[in-house]
Amino acid sequence: MGVVGERDVALAFKAMGMKVIPAETPEAVARAVFRLAEEGVPVIFMTERAARMAPETLEKYRTSASPVLIPIPGSQGTDGFGMRRVKANVEKAIGADILFEKEGD
Repeated sequence: MGVVGERDVALAFKAMGMKVIPAETPEAVARAVFRLAEEGVPVIFMTERAARMAPETLEKYRTSASPVLIPIPGSQGTDGFGMRRVKANVEKAIGADILFEKEGD
């Protein structure tokens, strides 16, 4: 597994044996994801900030089986970006909102 994003967050994952590439600009994020994909890393965690900087990169890998790009909260916490992507992907795959259905509807 790999991690792309702000240096302080990404390096925390290095201790768990993940491939880590700190990236703080849109170009650096795109290069980091491409590099990890070329190395055969099947799952790449990206901080929400990094994911927001590289929408074209997210779109490029959106339909591919590998790598899977997963936004995670950064050092500033979460703004819901990652969970919205998970929700959209589940709705697309299943055809219904099974994660966040409102009760009583």
